[in-house]
Amino acid sequence: MNYFLTSQRKMLYLCPLKVQPINMQLIDKSPAVQQPNKVNHSITVFKQFTEKCVFGLSESIYCYFAGNALKDVLFSMQQKNIMAERNVLLKSLKHPFLVRLHYSFQTSEKLYFVLDYVNGGELFFHLQRERCFSEPRARFYAAEVASAIGYLHSLNIVYRDLKPENILLDSQGHVVLTDFGLCKEGVEPEGTTTTFCGTPEYLAPEVLRKEPYDRTVDWWCLGAVLYEMVYSLPPFYSRDVGEMYDGILHKPLFLPPGKSEAIRSLLVGLLQKDPHRRLGSIADFLEIKNHSFFTPINWDDLYHKRITPPYNPNVRGPADTQNIDPEFTREMVPNSVSQTPDLNASFSSSNAFHGFSFVATEDSFL
Repeated sequence: MNYFLTSQRKMLYLCPLKVQPINMQLIDKSPAVQQPNKVNHSITVFKQFTEKCVFGLSESIYCYFAGNALKDVLFSMQQKNIMAERNVLLKSLKHPFLVRLHYSFQTSEKLYFVLDYVNGGELFFHLQRERCFSEPRARFYAAEVASAIGYLHSLNIVYRDLKPENILLDSQGHVVLTDFGLCKEGVEPEGTTTTFCGTPEYLAPEVLRKEPYDRTVDWWCLGAVLYEMVYSLPPFYSRDVGEMYDGILHKPLFLPPGKSEAIRSLLVGLLQKDPHRRLGSIADFLEIKNHSFFTPINWDDLYHKRITPPYNPNVRGPADTQNIDPEFTREMVPNSVSQTPDLNASFSSSNAFHGFSFVATEDSFL
């Protein structure tokens, strides 16, 4: 029996765990301008095993988690990013469209996040396979993403790296937003930040101009993702990054014919080059909710997942990886936590990560 080590308030708990022999890495396929760290991201699927007695019978309960192992960060300038990601994960526990953190812990060599296991596939994967989506399907995804972004904004968090690779689908087809490594905490409604970060295809003009920017950068990104969902490519896309940046900064938005006036209006509003005129610049998420494109959406039903997703990934079970790009399922998973020889030295490795360890209350086995 392998054991999964967690910590809470400096107390160690051993939770029985088996490592599932599915090798998987859910990593970005397009390089970000600034990655949250230059570390070795190792994603492995954990299979948690507990014994539960039901009416005198022993029943095996299996739960799947996604584990994110971060290496070579103890002396990195990206330590703040790691702790910021952990903090955002903790704050996002209560939202249905944000990935949930179950545990975080560290060994002398690595930091570990144990997250929801989501195997409906990346939005990027489905877009590659289908090229584009219908307006109703794109509306559903955009609404769930907007709800998640609005929630982060209510916590004064700017997401900053919205793209199809960071939008997962769960087994029913609902959105799960993940990867908070570039999030910025503490951005008040009138506040700004200046770090040049994100992914080239989705960068807002003010970020490219290296100007102070606010939370409206997320609404630009939503517009870029929505545009890609219905037109197959991001707006202003070019294989030449310099040419693409020039388009983002200077060229007018081109909207090919064949789409409804409602979605065209929304795209024009979200992809305003002037952030002060952009949809969401005044009332934030409320402006997005009230746009005519989302008139068919009952937002309360959406939040409580009472709306049937327009697409079912047809996931056959937690071990089903048909919606995961084989490029990642074939990845080797080095250095399983269960094989790490120095687990007992886990929490003495770096003061920089003091307080990193976490276990969600409902995940405690005590």
